[in-house]
Amino acid sequence: MSDVAEYPEIMPLQRVSLPASANSALASSVPCRPAARCSSCSLRSICMPQGLTPGELGRLESLICVSRTIKQGEALYRANDSFQSIYAVRAGSFKTVVMHRDGREQVTGFHLGGDSLGLDGVCSGRHSCDALALEDSNVCIVPFHLLEVMCREVKVMQQHVHRLMGGEIVREATLMMLLGTMSAEQRVAAFLLNLSGRLKTRGYSPATFNLRMTREEIGSYLGMKLETVSRMFSKFQKDGLVDTHGKQIRILDLEGLARV
Repeated sequence: MSDVAEYPEIMPLQRVSLPASANSALASSVPCRPAARCSSCSLRSICMPQGLTPGELGRLESLICVSRTIKQGEALYRANDSFQSIYAVRAGSFKTVVMHRDGREQVTGFHLGGDSLGLDGVCSGRHSCDALALEDSNVCIVPFHLLEVMCREVKVMQQHVHRLMGGEIVREATLMMLLGTMSAEQRVAAFLLNLSGRLKTRGYSPATFNLRMTREEIGSYLGMKLETVSRMFSKFQKDGLVDTHGKQIRILDLEGLARV
């Protein structure tokens, strides 16, 4: 998922040496840089809790030691990597995927700026999926053991992490309902409405946006074949609900799409 807005200017990259115990996805050969200050980040209201005091905000900023740039198609982490950190998407977008035994890829989520990644590793100490960049992206890295310390001492931070974990449960339950009870037409409509709402929350246009994922990736997420996804987009265009040009989407009738 994505939007058409320009991303904040990025500071020059530099190399940061990390401990040998760090997640394999954060090897010292990976370009990193000092993390942007949370207090000046446009996504602060999405990825951070409200109500932090200036001192607590400064402490949180000190936890986020580096940020990392991930090129399109590269992995932030892989399934079975050791869990060390959670990540806040500062720019760009990601998909999370699991691999079937026969090698097929199942998309389990799309993640925008302000979203968190990596919570799948909390349960077992290892990541359960791959997180792959849909475009050149940037994440802030939050070492989980330091975040746990802050959660014990700052209640609003603890509540925020609980909300993030609860949100993951709701997201997975919603996906199961979507796959199990909705028609193909309803699935694609729900997907576009969800994306529209998330972009609106981030201050972008809820009606006109670019898709960073392919139709095939949308189909994998929705449990549909590529041909079915394409057919649904064509039907929506014919019905006057959306206008599509490649990956550019313009929602013409938001209420009509919601009634599908």
